[in-house]
Order: sequence, then C-alpha cells, then structure tokens
Amino acid sequence: MNPQIFFQTIVNGLFTGGIYSLVAIGLTLIYGVMIIMNFAHGEFLMLGMYIAYWAFTLLGLDPYLAVPLAALLIFGVGVLIQSVLVQRVLNAHPLNQIILMLGVSTLIIGLVQFFWSAEAKSIHVSYETSVISYLGLRFSIPRMIAFFSAMVIALVLYLFLKYTRTGKAIRAVSQSRDAATLMGINVKYIYWLTFGIGAAVTAVGGALLTPNYKMIPTIGQQFGVIAFVVVVLGTMGNFLGAFFGGLIIGVVEAFAGYLIGSDVKIIASMLVFILILLFRPAGLFGRRRS
Repeated sequence: MNPQIFFQTIVNGLFTGGIYSLVAIGLTLIYGVMIIMNFAHGEFLMLGMYIAYWAFTLLGLDPYLAVPLAALLIFGVGVLIQSVLVQRVLNAHPLNQIILMLGVSTLIIGLVQFFWSAEAKSIHVSYETSVISYLGLRFSIPRMIAFFSAMVIALVLYLFLKYTRTGKAIRAVSQSRDAATLMGINVKYIYWLTFGIGAAVTAVGGALLTPNYKMIPTIGQQFGVIAFVVVVLGTMGNFLGAFFGGLIIGVVEAFAGYLIGSDVKIIASMLVFILILLFRPAGLFGRRRS
C-alpha cells in the first residue's frame, strides 16, 4: 500500500467514522442515563433518512437543509416511545427491556415497509459526485459536509451536557437517579429529554447520509450493530469514548474494505468487538475493576 492510498483510506474512514460517532453518541447517551439497551436505535437513523428523502422528493428541500426537520420530528417520536413504552419497563428485568426494544424495532421497520414499500430509494443531488483534490487526496463534497456537520453537532451536544443547567441535570441523573430526585430534578422529564435527544441526534446522522446511501427499511440495523460496537469500544455511557470509538471503527472498516472487500468489511468491526469483550471488557475509556 503506497502512502497516497494509505492516507486516502484514513480520510475515507474518518468521514464514515464521523457518522458512526454521531449515532453512537445518541445510543450511549440513552444508555448512560437510563441504563437501557436501545435495540431500536438504528431505526431512528433510518427514519431520519426517509424524512430527508420525502422532504427532497415532495418539497424540493436539499437533504442537508432537511436536517432540522428530521431532528425535530424524530425527537418527538423518541419522546413518545419513551413516555408510552420505555418508561414502563425501566425497573423491569433487562430481558423485558430487550424484548420491548426489539419489538419497537420490528414495528418501525414494518410500518415503513407498509407505507413506503421495501423498494430501495435514493436521492440524487447535483454535487453528489463532486470532489476536492488536495495533496493528491480526493475529498468527497457530500461526505465532507456530513463529517464536519457531525463534528459540529457532537461538539454542541458535548458543550450542552457539560455547561448548561439542563445538561448538568442529565449528568446528575446518569450518576444517581435517587440523588438527583432528592436535589429536586424532575427525573421523568430528564428521561423524556434524553431519549428524544438521543433519537434526534441519530436521525440527523441518517439525514446526513442520504446523498451517499440508498435507503431501505432495514438499513438502520446495519448502523445499529456498528453503534453497539462503537459504544463497547469506547465504554458504555462514555460520550467521548463513543466519539473517538466511531472514528476508530470508521478507519478500521476503511482499511478492511480496501484489503478484503467492502462487502465483508463488517468482519473487521465484529473482530474488534470480540477482542474488546475478551481483553478490555470495560472499553478503551473504562477502568478495570479491582
């Protein structure tokens, strides 16, 4: 592998990893606050893609301009799912939680197939094949926009959680629900807000992908699996771990795609997942238990 191909592969991996980071941040945020494994998480990404598609098809709205619409609508969907379904199983056996979220995933996929069919859909924009060449490297315009948008959104969310009053309340609930309640924090409201934000961030990732990916009702499952790999890699519930873990997995997949083929690059992610579980179960940013 010559240096140009090496650095081009890194660039491609980082562009993909930026979206992985955004999706994983939404997943780890929900887990960190509510300690529930959201197996329907990938479907929020899929819904974000379909919202961008229909905004483009029906309204002529550029998919990137549809990002706020996707975030707002899926935030509402997330709040609805949390208040009606998830809230009822927060104190239930983990198996009940898993079955519920798998059921939600299946329901969302089924509804999308019922209303819009399982036929693959895609968006074609004038800049979809545009590239910028610099130092012998080629930078895809749509992927650059998606990457830097994801980075900005991740930074804004990080600052929100770290410095705002509501963000501090979310972190307090993630540390101790009982202590947060004693301090006067409305825990139920924080749960609604957190699930909604986690869903909205993931939908934004989906909308950012639409100029590069064909969409089918089951595409969220692929990204959902990757999101779980990322959050395990970066430590469950760790915001920065999810961010850097997404970039790492993106680069790993890019090299695997170059070396063994794009159709089986998921093998590399699964191998990383297995190795982390075997040798570093607490994740890269976690501490070993004494």
